Amino acid sequence: MSLTMGRGPLSANPAGIFQPALPRDVVYVEPFLRRVRARLGERTVIDSERVLLVHRAGQPPRYAFPASDVPPHVQSTREPAASGYVSVNWDAVTSWYEEDEEVIGHARNPYHRIDCVRSQRQLRVALRGVVLVDTHDVVSLFETASAPRLYVEKKHVQMQHLIASATASHCPYKGYASYWSALVDGEIFQDIAWSYEDPTPESRRIAGLLSFYPERAEVVQDIVTWFEAPNPAQDG
Repeated sequence: MSLTMGRGPLSANPAGIFQPALPRDVVYVEPFLRRVRARLGERTVIDSERVLLVHRAGQPPRYAFPASDVPPHVQSTREPAASGYVSVNWDAVTSWYEEDEEVIGHARNPYHRIDCVRSQRQLRVALRGVVLVDTHDVVSLFETASAPRLYVEKKHVQMQHLIASATASHCPYKGYASYWSALVDGEIFQDIAWSYEDPTPESRRIAGLLSFYPERAEVVQDIVTWFEAPNPAQDG
């Protein structure tokens, strides 16, 4: 997602093009003006305000610290893109914090944006001929370098066919996701939808709404997911 993943500009499959083209192994390094701390158990082992954020294609951003800010007992590796800096594997410590808020999964990308926009696009979802959703009352979620998603209030969903799933996941930009399976004609269709019951502040408008996997149900949605990148300009 963001700069280096999904269809971001520095990913392996960008939605757009650079003119002139960038080297495939380009790395972007920038100051990260937040206090970053790492805890091992209950003990703070890294506490730095001299952090760099390193962006590499196909990877989430990584923190890099001056070598002197990382104690010897915390495993680190030299950061080739920044002299005198080291990076620490995410799982080498128990928890990470930016300022006083815990960060889960990977460093938050400052170029990642989420817009939740009320919309009248059509969303129709069916399974085995049973219509679960058919509405034009949705919220369109536009997320950096990701395909748009349509979210719908539960009042527009035939919830009698849905069963809460044990599956869960976490997104650093939206929060913890719950999943829903469908029971139709005695058959369970696993994890066809998800919801964020208590999302992060930037995603508050989708709280409690459902979104459906097009590959797991018959989903008709009035939204463009991807378009072809423009062709480079030709001389003459």
